[in-house]
Amino acid sequence: MPRRPSASTRREPYFTKRQLEDEAAVLLAEYGRDFEAVIEPPVPIDEIIELHLKLTFEFRDMRSLFGVGDVHGALWVNENRVGVDQSLDPDENPAKLGRFRFTLAHEAGHWRLHRTLFQRHANQPSLLPEADDRANYICRSSDTSPLEWQANYFAAALLMPRELVLQEWDKWRGNLDPIYLDDLRPRQQEIITSELLRRGGLSMGEDSINNTLFEHACRPLAETFEVSAEAMRIRLENLKLLCHRKEPSLFE
Repeated sequence: MPRRPSASTRREPYFTKRQLEDEAAVLLAEYGRDFEAVIEPPVPIDEIIELHLKLTFEFRDMRSLFGVGDVHGALWVNENRVGVDQSLDPDENPAKLGRFRFTLAHEAGHWRLHRTLFQRHANQPSLLPEADDRANYICRSSDTSPLEWQANYFAAALLMPRELVLQEWDKWRGNLDPIYLDDLRPRQQEIITSELLRRGGLSMGEDSINNTLFEHACRPLAETFEVSAEAMRIRLENLKLLCHRKEPSLFE
């Protein structure tokens, strides 16, 4: 089993990408030891949450609960409870399956990485000044804090483990060669048209177009892992399987 790295003693723990990968691998190994090894996607995040971490989760109307509209998840640490915004219920909104699973994995990341911090200091208390149902931490899509980045990276590594991604990429592509933007340029107009119809609108900025090309290309893999195309695109970019440009070789 991978060895679990020790967290920093700072008030907000610091983790490198490698440490976050290792933390996610440890959690998967623990689940595999106690229940069933995960040898193919999708990663059973709901079972990891409920059976291994022994957390309960429920759908809540986060806007009504917290008074803001961009809360996707929340943790009640002392109650071992996770809340997910009701708009992400995949039974009601099947298109939100990927976002729902990522939110669960994100909260699992907070539980593993930041639980003791939340127990010491209830985050953002002003959101619920008089409420008894006060969460220790809420996760807002607009939050770009280090804790949120860590939980996002952990979630990606948990739902899309490096070895499983490489395994499925090889099955899908027949090799481990990356996809480059230049490979997609000849079909750019066709792809943009397809994505416009799928999404109902697109930003036409260069970065948005490039992201759209990659997300279109990796959508089959995203569906295999039951994550959003955006989450898969970001993970594949981190794993150097989606690349913006070819690096020149020594012989060019």
